Amino acid sequence: MSPETQHVFVIRRTATPPSLDGAWESPVWAQAETLDVGNFYGPGRHRPETQVRTLYDEDALYVLFRVTDRFVRCTRTRYQEAVHKDACVEFFVKPRPDKGYLNFEVNCGGALVLKYIVDPERTADGFAAYEDVPWEQASQLRIYHSLPVVVEPEIAGPIDWTVEYAIPRALLETYAGPLGLFGGSEWRGNFYKCAEDNSHPHWASWAPIGEILNFHQPDRFGLLRFAR
Repeated sequence: MSPETQHVFVIRRTATPPSLDGAWESPVWAQAETLDVGNFYGPGRHRPETQVRTLYDEDALYVLFRVTDRFVRCTRTRYQEAVHKDACVEFFVKPRPDKGYLNFEVNCGGALVLKYIVDPERTADGFAAYEDVPWEQASQLRIYHSLPVVVEPEIAGPIDWTVEYAIPRALLETYAGPLGLFGGSEWRGNFYKCAEDNSHPHWASWAPIGEILNFHQPDRFGLLRFAR
């Protein structure tokens, strides 16, 4: 059975856009399905509970992460810094099979990495075929984060945190081309949780990525199905 058949996530339509304040239990977000980022990799024993909800309207795609965590550290504050080394949540999305994918990587302080990747084969300077999304485009993303911009020193004790954002249709279509109605369409994607520069490094995904620790495997993305 193929990875996308094994892992299917339904994205429901909302008549009211989320307020972008991390309100997991709000009436708007209560209508969404919930997925677990529960496939862990590496030798570490820290297993933070990470859940994701997504919604859409025809103007935007909305994403909300909720993390029950420990050992939280966050020091990157600038666009396109290595936020995956902080306490970080990630969403990779491929709207069309004949195009590349966008990787939305956001640390718990709200710093963003965003690239458009066509060929994810690793090279000395990144990937075989990709481009950094210009800030003029990336700044369309509206991001909410519940923790401060910088978390230093590390928070060792239990802590819950959220990251929420709205991805405008215009940003997606800049790279994927015209997408038509979201409702009824099927995309590919995956969700991740990671942290490297802390006392308890860990890596996790929604759809399994296999034995090689590499999030950039679009052939292993799950199926994202937009309800009508």
